[in-house]
Amino acid sequence: MSLLFDQNISYRITKKLEELFSRCKHISGCGLMDCDDSEIWEYARKNDYAIVVGDLLSRLQ
Repeated sequence: MSLLFDQNISYRITKKLEELFSRCKHISGCGLMDCDDSEIWEYARKNDYAIVVGDLLSRLQ
């Protein structure tokens, strides 16, 4: 599984998870910091990534 971490999650998590998920990236490593969500979604779709966000729960409340 390929994971793409949103900017609300520390970029350091990729180092901690790379043994379990060899293809994990933070958006800062893709040149996507402060981009619109649609740009991030498009990058993830084209490159077969699942997006991991940290603020999902706060958006649902």
